[in-house]
Amino acid sequence: MTRRAVVLGGGGVAGIAWETGYLTGLAEAGRSILDADLFLGTSAGSTVAAQVTSGVPLPELYQRQVDPALQTPELAAILDAEAMGALFGSAYAEATSPLDMRRRIGALALEALTVPEPQRREVIAARLPRHTWPSVDLRVVAVDAHSGEERVFDRDSGVGLVDAVAASCAVPATWPPVAIGERRYIDGGVRSAENADLAAGSDRVLVFQVMEIPDSPDLGDQLAGLRAGGAQVTVVRPDEAAKTALGPNLLDPEVRGPAAKAGYEQGLREATDLAWFWA
Repeated sequence: MTRRAVVLGGGGVAGIAWETGYLTGLAEAGRSILDADLFLGTSAGSTVAAQVTSGVPLPELYQRQVDPALQTPELAAILDAEAMGALFGSAYAEATSPLDMRRRIGALALEALTVPEPQRREVIAARLPRHTWPSVDLRVVAVDAHSGEERVFDRDSGVGLVDAVAASCAVPATWPPVAIGERRYIDGGVRSAENADLAAGSDRVLVFQVMEIPDSPDLGDQLAGLRAGGAQVTVVRPDEAAKTALGPNLLDPEVRGPAAKAGYEQGLREATDLAWFWA
């Protein structure tokens, strides 16, 4: 039996909107991929993965992005790429390994001043139409702020869905680390924006990459590893119209409507091209 995986990468509230729109466009064109065996979500992608496996129809989830009356409340955040780069520059420069780098970023996140954790958790809870794990295989990636190690949450992890998604979406120095038991967790994107390598064992892997990081071999290496293991892999990225709609600040709630509509149109256009891969 062919095992198919959907990997939903990070990209802020803009990425949530675009991925939701794209999936809705595919479904409208008769190419739904919600019959996947595995949904792997990181950061924004964890929100989308939890939403689309909740049993709520895609058109309804789409309307929650494009209709201001249905949009869930979000906290405004300023994504200053230059300042973020300066903040984490020392962590990258001084790290002796990827794990050490994640530990250093985790230390910065633990010290940063952000909104209170309960306030941020309310936002995540409002995003999710269901707060219980689905019966399908849903996995959510976060990073332990203390050790730098990745943590993959699922329905057997003993961790609630809202807490798992909140941890995966805890952008360092922007949103608070999430306390789960005696540990605190930060955004799974600190390990990788997609974490596609964690879908190993699947025969076909469809990866949604919202953010393309210049000169980063991260995703390319992961895809090569999946292919070396025998998987067929395809990557979906925002087209030019979607990039314009997403804008420079992926954490800006105001772009949700335009980003979702651009994703929807792109999904409609590309549905036929993806049919061969998913069938």
